[in-house]
Amino acid sequence: MEAKTQTKGNLFSSALFKLLFVVALAHCANSKTLKYKVYEEQKVGTVVATLTEDVSGVLSKLPTSVTFRFRAMQRGSASLLLVREEDGEISIGTKIDREKLCEKNLNCSIEFDVVTLPTEFLQLFHVEVEVLDINDNSPHFARSVVPIEISESASVGTRIPLDGAVDADVGENALHSYSLTPNHFFKIDVKTRTDGAKYAELVVMRELDREVRSSYQLQLTALDNGTPPKSGSTLLKISISDSNDNSPAFAEQAYSIDLMENSPLGTLLIDLNATDPDEGSNGKVFYSFSSHVAPKILETFKINPESGHITLIKKVDYEATASYELDVQAQDLGPNSIPGLCKIVVKVVDVNDNKPEININLMTPGKEEVAYISEGAPVDTFIALVRVDDSDAGLNGGVVCRLHGHGHFRLQKTHERNYMILTNVSLDREKRSEYSLTIIAEDGGSPSLSTIKHFTVQVLDENDNPPSFEKSRYDVFKSENNSPGAYLMTVVASDPDLGTNGQVTYTIVEALVQGSPISTYVTIDPSNGAIYALRSFDHEDVSRIPFTIQARDGGDPVLSSNTTILLTVLDENDNPPVIHSPSLRNHTAELPVWKYASPGQLVTMLKVTDRDAGANGDLSCTIVGGNEDRLFIMDTRRCELRTNGSLEQAPRDVMEIRVEVQDRGSSRLSTGVLLRLSLQETMAILPALYPTGSSQAPLDLSLIVIISLGAVCALLLIAMVMFATARCSRDKNPRHNYNCRVAENSYQNHPKKPSRQIHKGDITLVPAVNGTLPVRAHSHSPSASPTTERGTLGSRQSHHSRQSLSSLVTISSNHVPENFALELAHATPPVEGQYQPRPSFRGNKYTRSYRYALNEMDKFSMKDSGHGDSEAGDSDYEPGRESPLDRLLGEGFTEMYAPDRQHRPHA
Repeated sequence: MEAKTQTKGNLFSSALFKLLFVVALAHCANSKTLKYKVYEEQKVGTVVATLTEDVSGVLSKLPTSVTFRFRAMQRGSASLLLVREEDGEISIGTKIDREKLCEKNLNCSIEFDVVTLPTEFLQLFHVEVEVLDINDNSPHFARSVVPIEISESASVGTRIPLDGAVDADVGENALHSYSLTPNHFFKIDVKTRTDGAKYAELVVMRELDREVRSSYQLQLTALDNGTPPKSGSTLLKISISDSNDNSPAFAEQAYSIDLMENSPLGTLLIDLNATDPDEGSNGKVFYSFSSHVAPKILETFKINPESGHITLIKKVDYEATASYELDVQAQDLGPNSIPGLCKIVVKVVDVNDNKPEININLMTPGKEEVAYISEGAPVDTFIALVRVDDSDAGLNGGVVCRLHGHGHFRLQKTHERNYMILTNVSLDREKRSEYSLTIIAEDGGSPSLSTIKHFTVQVLDENDNPPSFEKSRYDVFKSENNSPGAYLMTVVASDPDLGTNGQVTYTIVEALVQGSPISTYVTIDPSNGAIYALRSFDHEDVSRIPFTIQARDGGDPVLSSNTTILLTVLDENDNPPVIHSPSLRNHTAELPVWKYASPGQLVTMLKVTDRDAGANGDLSCTIVGGNEDRLFIMDTRRCELRTNGSLEQAPRDVMEIRVEVQDRGSSRLSTGVLLRLSLQETMAILPALYPTGSSQAPLDLSLIVIISLGAVCALLLIAMVMFATARCSRDKNPRHNYNCRVAENSYQNHPKKPSRQIHKGDITLVPAVNGTLPVRAHSHSPSASPTTERGTLGSRQSHHSRQSLSSLVTISSNHVPENFALELAHATPPVEGQYQPRPSFRGNKYTRSYRYALNEMDKFSMKDSGHGDSEAGDSDYEPGRESPLDRLLGEGFTEMYAPDRQHRPHA
């Protein structure tokens, strides 16, 4: 019935307006119907109701801090009623004409839905505003003059149907009664049709006599029941004529027919049969519709004038018109014929011929049948409002709605034929960006009719994914001396988000490298992550450059992630060797050499460095010229230049040795130096091998302590030697001389030391230099020379000094620890082609340098090895005991002495 009312009145001709809000929580949504009344023709702006007052009970259950707004979901193109958002005030937006809106329907109302905002506390109210009729229309007749012809032979009580008046108003304001100009021959009888319409029939009250009066003019007035009442009239022009004595008569005065609304054209409704006892033309019956039938009936039905068959000539629609009343008359062909009347009521039977209608009101503006929702929206997010309608009646109009497509959404019924589409889960665009949903509406007819409507839900992207690198750390290698702008590598961070949310830009996180910003070393293309060098790298300056790359997307808020780049600068052989000592001038070093230096004597040591690493910084020194006589040899690895033979036979006093220092890089670099060696007759003028200067490191605390200890030990040694000498020389008797001789013999016969005679002239004390106490054994041979590495060569002592010292100073080889001897033995490995010392006695397992060191140490022994008047506690050999002199000599013994020359027998 509701569908029929909407169709007849053309209440709503378009779909619901698009709602402007996006998300609502369905579990907060309730439904309530509010009913109001308003009279038609009210002025625009007239207030009908205020929702805040009428729904205060519902809103009071919600949080008081929420400010509610009201939003109407109107139907139709023109809004008759307006709803103010602030307080829900319903007012007239367009002047309402009830007759245009609902025609003759008794129940006329405007229905729409109102929802509350915000959507978190969504409430749904169904509003029905009944439009009340006012008496603004007067009854009126279709014709202002109605001609009527009545035979004089018409009997008393003959009825003649009259044109009915029409009043657009309804109820009390509708047509209520008729009145006729007072007379003695005619009256009217008011009848009511099945649809409630009233009409009048003219009734003959007395027999007519045409000869007395041939015509009458009576005014027929129609009145409504309004306040004040209104009326309309028409003029009845009645002509009295001669007529037949008998009129055709139907078997029944009224017929009721059921007509299926899907009946085809040409369907026979009824076969009328009217009889007239007259003969000839007075008994020949002619059928027709009454002259006052509505044009719609003439358009829909057709009557055969001869047979009385009424057939269907136009499709009927139950939803448009549920019933028809046909006034049929049968009239003979005789003169003054009086027609016979009958009424046929055609009831249209509804069939299920209308499919349900689905109207989808999307919650987000956009393309038709496409809904948009942001990913991450909460469960029960409001997607769309669905309304289903079916204009059929009964079970044919009962609709069931279902949602198909995906379990992420559900359909929830809210009010009558309204449904809500809600989300079941939170959506993720990166997993699925679009959903196709299908709404099926099916009625209860037999057979059932259904309507299918599709629409799409598109998931809008949010910035919920930060950029992601493949690795947390990248290693890149680049050789030094690259050109600025050289390409290093490309890092890529992926972001599954769309648009600016997935647009990744790259930056280098600011940091310091060697005190300089990292932005001065490398740069990155912000669009593609390509990393380039901004400077030429130097491995010797910085070998590793760690820095951090940050990838940021363009979302709001911005999301980012970092990765670490470790740039390793590979070394290249780009630095030649550098000679620090000896001091050079124009790549030449002036070095004095003692002419009587023994073979293996250290001439100089080259202090060389190379800033490169690995093989590129591994250096070797080689004599490349000036050594044709092979008087010198060069330790390739240690860069030590030593004598290889006697220099007394040198062809010239000044020799120029060309030495090349070379690294081991793939493209080897070298540095040359010219050593100009000048032979010196005396040792006094020879400088230290390592002269102090700006290049020499300052003395540290340990070196000062060693020098101090060496000085103290030297003074103690001198005191003891002087005491022993005085004692031996004081006593001339054999007993007194016995101890000194026995000590000498004991030293010579010591089982752990090779047998060797010690002469007074073989002992010489040399001043300590740089904390080292050098000891030099001296013989009368001119080829004998002392060797030191850190000190200067001491000048020869006077003969008297040598005699005074050599008479008493001895040192036992037992005082040299075994580990010290092993270190001494391996300190200077033999070099191929170098002078090799020979042992001076058979069966000695030590090298000459080691034996020479032991002999020199024996000369400074402060213990009495004899059996005479030695001091208490004196012992020739005490395991684990070490003298201060032993410690001084053991700290750098191998650096102080080179292999000694071969000892010559002393006469």
